[in-house]
Amino acid sequence: MGVIDFQNVSINYGTQDVFSDINLRINPGERVGIVGPNGAGKSTLFQLILGTRLPDAGRVTIMGEPAIGFVRQHPEAAHEEETLLEYSLRGVPRLHELEVRLHQCEAAVAAASDEEERARHLRELGELQTEFEHLGGYDLETRVKAALGGLGFATEAFDRPFREFSGGWRMRAELARILASTPELLLLDEPSNYLDLPAVEWLQRFLRGYEGTLLIISHDRYLLRSLTRLTVEVDAGQVTRYAGDLDFYLREREGRLATLLAAKANQDRRREQLERFIERFRASAAKASLVQSRVKMLEKLEEIRIPKRLQSAGRVRLAPAPHCGAEVMRLEKVSFAYDGRNPVIRDLDLRVNRGDRIAIVGYNGMGKTTLLRLLAGTREPTSGTRVMGHKVITGYQSQEFAETIPPEITVLECAKRADPDVPERDLRNQLGAFGFGAEDIDKQAGVLSGGERIRLAFLQLFLSRPNFLLLDEPTTHLDMEGRETLEQALKEFGGTLCLVSHDVAFVRALANSIIEISPGGVRRFPGTYDEYRDWLQREERREAQDDPSAEAADETEQTTATAPADSAAATMNSRELRRARAQIRERLMPRIAPLRRRVERAEQRIAELEAEERQVSATLASGEPGTDYATEGSRLRAIQHELHKTALDWERDATALEELNRELAEAQERI
Repeated sequence: MGVIDFQNVSINYGTQDVFSDINLRINPGERVGIVGPNGAGKSTLFQLILGTRLPDAGRVTIMGEPAIGFVRQHPEAAHEEETLLEYSLRGVPRLHELEVRLHQCEAAVAAASDEEERARHLRELGELQTEFEHLGGYDLETRVKAALGGLGFATEAFDRPFREFSGGWRMRAELARILASTPELLLLDEPSNYLDLPAVEWLQRFLRGYEGTLLIISHDRYLLRSLTRLTVEVDAGQVTRYAGDLDFYLREREGRLATLLAAKANQDRRREQLERFIERFRASAAKASLVQSRVKMLEKLEEIRIPKRLQSAGRVRLAPAPHCGAEVMRLEKVSFAYDGRNPVIRDLDLRVNRGDRIAIVGYNGMGKTTLLRLLAGTREPTSGTRVMGHKVITGYQSQEFAETIPPEITVLECAKRADPDVPERDLRNQLGAFGFGAEDIDKQAGVLSGGERIRLAFLQLFLSRPNFLLLDEPTTHLDMEGRETLEQALKEFGGTLCLVSHDVAFVRALANSIIEISPGGVRRFPGTYDEYRDWLQREERREAQDDPSAEAADETEQTTATAPADSAAATMNSRELRRARAQIRERLMPRIAPLRRRVERAEQRIAELEAEERQVSATLASGEPGTDYATEGSRLRAIQHELHKTALDWERDATALEELNRELAEAQERI
């Protein structure tokens, strides 16, 4: 794939400048995070690359004809009774065409009337097979199934009709088919918006191994930090490229912003001086030439644009939490079924204590929102008991906005309902503090933007003064600044918190306890999200291979408990045991040792290649005069090719090593 070039591109919607004379270059193999406030024009960049939107001025060029992967917001219609798997396999149209042509060509070979005709069809068949293999046709189904599974689809769902799935699950299928098609250029627009936490983590692991050019629009700090090496900010009609990852961008933009604000202040002072002079001497014939000169100066002043994220930032805060009892909520043998027959939650015992900050995690459809509703009291248990603690005041923010704020009421009416005793003047002041101007308070709640809805929901919570907050996906419609503002407000909140969120960074920053909901039921982990993930990995390793230290402890305990009275017999048993285990090691270690060395060498080489990749990417991004883009681009592709091959070798050897270690542990355990 070649370079993507935006050259003096401008786009206008009426009198609004979406882009004003922007220039941007994306080099092959770069991994770019596109950031900026909602509505700034990030998605318009993708439309320009895809050719679905043409610039009003300037041009966008893409060298070569790369295969582009892009998740459409409205998946294409499925064929009648087409299954989920069949729909997902159609993600590479050319492969489907090739498969049809392969069958036709095979039939033509079988039906050939003479050797010449047969040879001609065989040549064509060979060419088709080569292209089919090059496009990954022979392992496409494997890749699709892996992507569907990673994004939360159960294996039994693969054969269900695609039309039966909800919009959110259809978007996951659309993402799976795009990822499995391995495009050269991958455009992802807020991919985590319709994913849950486990699916976001799987997507992050998948994209770390993606070899092409990646452009991702996201407010998800976890994805941006772990996946991108360059950052493009879209704000106030401008597009600014930062030659570094998210943290580099956050540092650099503050210095740039300080310079911008100082220049704006100087310009405002100069503008005021010119306007004052013009107004003062406008009527003076003696000063006419000077006035005209000042008018021209005023007209030549170029507007310095302040980032939209500063202009539109509204505060999110919470009132101090009233005191309550030590036990906030208790569920005793609680079950809940929407239809009265098939429980979503079954026989749950749960206690929430004052000061707990709980994150509920699990795939969509497992019952996370249902558990929040039970805790909030908006749903009553089908069976079991819900016990609220002393002086507990709940505050519930629903993912379904209309569940807590009717769409037909106005912003002001919403505030009045939260606290009817507050005078309207004070309510208007509070609305202003949350970023709602005089022109906003008569708007109906249903027409508000995602960020405005969250601010209104938190204004409602602020006025009702809860000490037990229950939040369902509060970051979904927030940009990065909004998420950071909300995160800080919740850190300062002195009450008890229970939340569901797909934002890994958000959960990491706030949770000190994890509730996991899975097909196996509900279990609680008393620790942070990172500690919970470490615990899961240890559990997975224990399932694959016994912990050597645990084995040693068990062995010591067993020897002590069953030691024979005759010490000579005990010594003989111990010697025989050591000899048997030594024989096993002698048989397996000659195979284990070289594998371990290969794995270590591969890990070292991967680290070296990643460092070299970052260096070459930085050279390409610098735009320094004299940079040989062709040579550096070729070098980058060679590095990425070797990195991919080394990673595959590492995965193969690490898997084999794990199998041998398991065999060694199992053999020793049997003795």
